[in-house]
Amino acid sequence: MTSFKQASLNEDDVDTLLWKESGKIERNKDSKLCRHGSKAMCVHCTPIEPYDEAYMREHNIKHMSFHSYLRKMTGGVDKGKFAALENISCKVKEGCKGHLPWPNGICTKCQPSGVTLTRQLYRHVDNVVFENASIVEIFLNYWRLTGHQRIGFLYGFYEPHKDVPLGIKATVVAIYEPPQESGRDFVKLQLPEPNSDVVNSIAADLGLQRVGWIFTDLIPEDVSKGTVKYLRSAASHFLTAQECCLAGHFQNVHPNPCRLSPDGYFGSKFVTVCVTGDKDNQIHMEGYQVSNQCMALVRDNCLLPTKDAPELAFVRETSKQQYVPDVFYTEKDGFGNEIKKVARTLPVEYLLIDLPASAPVEPRFTFNPLRDKTPFPVESRSIQGHLQDFDALSRYLRQFSKNEFLEAASDFHFILYIAMMDLLPLRGSIKPLLTAIKNKDRQLASEWTKNEEWATVEQLMVAQNLASSMGVSSPGGSQNAGGGTPSRNPDEDVGITWPCTHCTFENSSNSTNCEMCGLPQSQ
Repeated sequence: MTSFKQASLNEDDVDTLLWKESGKIERNKDSKLCRHGSKAMCVHCTPIEPYDEAYMREHNIKHMSFHSYLRKMTGGVDKGKFAALENISCKVKEGCKGHLPWPNGICTKCQPSGVTLTRQLYRHVDNVVFENASIVEIFLNYWRLTGHQRIGFLYGFYEPHKDVPLGIKATVVAIYEPPQESGRDFVKLQLPEPNSDVVNSIAADLGLQRVGWIFTDLIPEDVSKGTVKYLRSAASHFLTAQECCLAGHFQNVHPNPCRLSPDGYFGSKFVTVCVTGDKDNQIHMEGYQVSNQCMALVRDNCLLPTKDAPELAFVRETSKQQYVPDVFYTEKDGFGNEIKKVARTLPVEYLLIDLPASAPVEPRFTFNPLRDKTPFPVESRSIQGHLQDFDALSRYLRQFSKNEFLEAASDFHFILYIAMMDLLPLRGSIKPLLTAIKNKDRQLASEWTKNEEWATVEQLMVAQNLASSMGVSSPGGSQNAGGGTPSRNPDEDVGITWPCTHCTFENSSNSTNCEMCGLPQSQ
């Protein structure tokens, strides 16, 4: 078997595990067809390959798994000696010296080949499973409160999927919501995404990685019944061209390490989940990936969404700035004959690979389920009562006893907040806490609370709770224990400041609460 990048390749753990498996599908002795002893085998009971077409049809497997495809590539007499997975390129090859560079010259050696869109026979991920239903419910709460659509990134891990030979399952344990603007019929994501490096680093310390993205497309039909409109179907579209392009972008950002590719990567395991209405007008999830051909077209800036037809994508025309290869797709005419067409606009269904997305019957919890407590607010939600601030941190932690700090800390949104909190630099000292959460080590979590930075946070919370019990207003308020604050003349306070005794921040004299930590001025 040829291996191009094994020395420097950092494969996912699930790939390393699946490479060690034979992939053969065992079959029991057939009582009607097998005429041999218990220790012999025949064509009716010999183990079959994971890509066996008859087995796939019998078990209703629409796409073979990627590792089944690799077994097929590396099978035969030569054992994959000449097997290589080449990534598609839609760009003019550089370094051709026989002519002037594009747009003044091009030749067959540097000209990219045309792309004929075909159904991808395999998929890199065969199932998306959310550990428990509350993960999605918390994500959907934003839509239920505001009516606005939402985007989130899925964090979890990849593991073998036993329902498909050599299959891979993306298990989701948390959803991170990046900064975004949204409305009833749009979501605008900020790219490049801020804080992504910090979030990914924290996730890695917890043994997690970014495995996909999720978005809503929900329009209420009957509020009293809780039904939503049925918007996406074969008659309209499953994903819009814009969503396909964004999915292709994300898959290019998260390539799949592969030892059979000269580039060291091939395709992507990154998944797309759409939350929308089904034919019964109930909220449900649909999982997708876009094909490797779509990834190449998006990566090389050849594919664009159309303005007025969401089900159609537009292929750029060649210009002086960019050479675009021909893109073809096939359609059947009225007589059933296949006709090859040049794609200027093309249906996005040629680019899609569907996969199941669901929650298990028996839920699992990587993070604390908090059944009897209010969870910590989710990031990037600018709605009253759902803001992440020091008040929210204090209210959240008051629900737990000192011995329950591990349970309190086992919340992905809480972890992200304290790691990126402006008040105190906890990011540099948080790794032992992440280890404690990952290993569910109560003693290590308790020991972490004794560090200087967290002790300061606890002192600030004690001071804030004391101020609240005395009737002093929360940050931004104007009332104290006496029922009011003396009025000040702003003209008399110009240039006068007071230092906060808790965090030492210099505040302007016309503020009664610290502008940094939110605690009241000491009397």
